[in-house]
Amino acid sequence: MTTNARIGFGSAGDVTLVEQARTGDADAFERLIQTRLERAYRTAFAILRTDWDARDACQEAFIAAWRELPRLRDVARFDAWLDRIVVNQCRTLLRSRKVRVREISIDAHPDASVELSGASPVEAMADEDLVRQAFGQLSADQRLVLALHHGEGRPVAEIASLLGVPAGTVMWRLYRARRALETVLREVSA
Repeated sequence: MTTNARIGFGSAGDVTLVEQARTGDADAFERLIQTRLERAYRTAFAILRTDWDARDACQEAFIAAWRELPRLRDVARFDAWLDRIVVNQCRTLLRSRKVRVREISIDAHPDASVELSGASPVEAMADEDLVRQAFGQLSADQRLVLALHHGEGRPVAEIASLLGVPAGTVMWRLYRARRALETVLREVSA
């Protein structure tokens, strides 16, 4: 197994694209980002909970990545490096807010849906709405760990690396976030 496959980076072509982008090749950088847009957006949306903010955070993160790319020491860690930039940009955006504005969408966001089996369509929509409301009431850090672990299926070790904390801390945060979600769900459904 190659080092790239072990860390989940992708193909040798990705390494080549990163090397080319590091030397100023904007087309190579664009190709790299195109394959990572959806993942970055899902992460940002999980933290920020609005389409507009998630798009803004991704845009700023990609600009920062382009500027800092020549300083990337290990090209095989590009994905983890980019993920961290996205998360940090989301945190910066949250800190810069003086007033929290909550977007209410008429249509459910396609990536935020919850599949419920055995329920009628009306019950499923009601349950999905309750989960969305409860999820929206969690803190950004709670939404982040839940979205990364349960939504994207990332392992605890990868989340720990992304957030720069020990794996035990991630497990504790996941535990607390699940309990908080359960509490909010009980309150919202009451």
